[in-house]
Amino acid sequence: MRIKVSTWWRKPWVRVAAAALVACAAGLCVATTYYYVGFSRLIDQRLHGERDRVLPRVFARPLEIRRGQAMSNRQLIDRLNEIGYAQRSIVEKPGEFTDTGTSVSIMPRGPEARGGMVRIGFDQRPASTKNPKRPPRVSDHVVRLERGARETDHLTLEAPVLASITAGEREKRRPVALTAIQPRMVQAVLSIEDRRFYEHPGIDPIGMGGAAFSYVTGRRARMAGGSTITQQLVRNVFLPKFDGMTLETARERSPRRKVLEMFVSIILTIKASKDDILEMYLNDVPLGQRGSFAILGVSEASRLFFGKDVSNVSLAEAATIAGVIQSPSALSPFNNPQRCRERRNVVLTAMVDAGYIDAAAAERAAAEPLTVVQRALEAEAPYFVDYVGQSLDELYPGLTTTTDKAVDVYTTLDLHLQRLAQDAVRTGLTNVDTLLSRRKRKGKAEAALIAVDPRTGEILAFVGGRSYNQSQYDRVVLSRRQPGSVFKPFVYLAAFEQAAATGRTDVTPASITLDEPETFEFDDQVWTPENYEKTYDGPITFRRALAHSRNLGTIHVAQGAGYDRVAALWKKLGVGNPPKAYPSIALGVFEATPFEIATAYTIFPNMGVLRPLRHIMSITSGGANVTRKASEGVREIARHDTTYLVTNMMRSVLNEGTAAGARTAGFKLDAAGKTGTTNDLRDAWFAGFTPELLTVVWVGFDDNQPVGLSGAQAALPVWTEFMTRALAGRAGDEFEVPQGISFVDIDKDTGKLAVPGCPRIFHEAFLAGTEPTQACELHR
Repeated sequence: MRIKVSTWWRKPWVRVAAAALVACAAGLCVATTYYYVGFSRLIDQRLHGERDRVLPRVFARPLEIRRGQAMSNRQLIDRLNEIGYAQRSIVEKPGEFTDTGTSVSIMPRGPEARGGMVRIGFDQRPASTKNPKRPPRVSDHVVRLERGARETDHLTLEAPVLASITAGEREKRRPVALTAIQPRMVQAVLSIEDRRFYEHPGIDPIGMGGAAFSYVTGRRARMAGGSTITQQLVRNVFLPKFDGMTLETARERSPRRKVLEMFVSIILTIKASKDDILEMYLNDVPLGQRGSFAILGVSEASRLFFGKDVSNVSLAEAATIAGVIQSPSALSPFNNPQRCRERRNVVLTAMVDAGYIDAAAAERAAAEPLTVVQRALEAEAPYFVDYVGQSLDELYPGLTTTTDKAVDVYTTLDLHLQRLAQDAVRTGLTNVDTLLSRRKRKGKAEAALIAVDPRTGEILAFVGGRSYNQSQYDRVVLSRRQPGSVFKPFVYLAAFEQAAATGRTDVTPASITLDEPETFEFDDQVWTPENYEKTYDGPITFRRALAHSRNLGTIHVAQGAGYDRVAALWKKLGVGNPPKAYPSIALGVFEATPFEIATAYTIFPNMGVLRPLRHIMSITSGGANVTRKASEGVREIARHDTTYLVTNMMRSVLNEGTAAGARTAGFKLDAAGKTGTTNDLRDAWFAGFTPELLTVVWVGFDDNQPVGLSGAQAALPVWTEFMTRALAGRAGDEFEVPQGISFVDIDKDTGKLAVPGCPRIFHEAFLAGTEPTQACELHR
């Protein structure tokens, strides 16, 4: 035998073949070692570091519930889903709630849990007398708030997560522990994706054999269906992170990629427990696209599909999410509801076959309609989240790309007010669409809304457009449009400031301006402005000119104050484009964004003090506060008393002027504001405020075509609906009167001291020492 081997070994081709085999074996060992070491490092990072790392998260402000607040039980349940509370038939531990239809009982987490159970009641309105069969309706206001056996006025719960930030990616994900996921959700995924998950070593020879058999017998047009959950996780998460590989190469159909996928799946099964693998999979599985965002994980899908926390999904909803995994685009519940429903029912059948549910439960779930929340993405304030992300990139470069520290960004957004703002914008634009369709206008108008607390500058609501799915263009901070008549209050403020500085006593809210046509010449131009309705009042008081937005009357006020002084006041604010000192400045013929208009308007409720808007309250990295001090602080722009005069005049805009429709629509709180309509009706504005809430609304077309509607027609209804609901249940504060202000009864038409015969008397505000001294001669 030795002689034969020796004889064979002397042959050259034998030695070459042996060398080749040895080389191949060595190469295979090197490749195996290389991939093993490389992927082991990735897996270890995920298991022992990255898996436990919370992605940079953006939080809204804590959820606050007040007695009298405008909130229905359905809205409260939505808010509780947003902060991860689980709905149960019986509340047993913190983080759970139950709903009876007319009340919601909550067991709060954290410090609030010390008070025990909290019960929030909603009065049940009686059934309609016209239609006794109609069931009673639940009130949309909180009428009772009880902590244990005693009543309370206020409850503060946790801050809801708006989004998790992934550097360089447009992704929406909310990683959660496996124990926090509804068991039906886990069972649905296992039934349809990998029934033998807990039995195989990462690859399933039986499953692969079944897939091959289906291919050979012609049941499938291509080889597919043998991948386990572990293999899918490797393909979507680990392969794309390996050096030299991308998501595209990780998903390509090639023998090399498939072998590598199987090899890494075995490594992953050795290094991680089955529960660890399943948790990673459920948090990373791709589930489609909403707008520009990819949906990753069943937790995020449950929110965007159904507006629920993943712990609260029903059997049918769990089966729907599990069914989408196979082909997220083709089986999307938004784009292909019929195919999605059919796939859901396939999952339910698979759950029966796997023994997780009985046939009766599957039939009941299959009979349920497929109901998704169409605007769930907008519910997460995506325009605002984008704005936060841009600010982090500019002010905190590299902060959100860290891999060793958890980053939490706490913002000023009030998620309940955000929902109300979105509803108001949606309703308002529907009305605008109707008005435009009657006029045979094509296209759909857009809108922007920003609401702030003027006392602090904190942004509370932020809607950048009609639909984030359709357009990610943020009109709050990017859309520069002419403010039009929204600028007029600053004209009157400049006039009062100039008069106070020079000691004049004849420039007051009761002063007379001429609302008459006139042609102006400036910079080799001729300009003949008109009033909106092309009617003119002649001599009118400053208050009436502002309340009814009289263009010519306001231009004459600017002329008297000096166009340069008006321009200087706006420049002092430091917002928008610096306007030129021309007569047209009085009508807001320059450009500014809704964000800048809101910033400028903070001076009115703050009596001349500008509050820069802020959207980030604090940032923590690794538990440490890394928040930077704001570069801009509060600035005094105008005197307290002169600013109050303008604020007081703007109250007439709502009470009797161009925004009186707000009162007709039911808004009763003390407020001030100004409508805005630009040249050729291109843009519609309304900026209005109470002492505690300032809101600016813009409506128009992105291509700058005329919307054809005034601010009172298009923007004011949005403002009114939002402010009415946002401030429901609040007593409403009156505007503070600063020192140096006196009040005198005057005749509304002449601006002179009122006499007994005056038919219309107004209690007017004046700077002390500027009160009128002459009595009204017209009504003596």
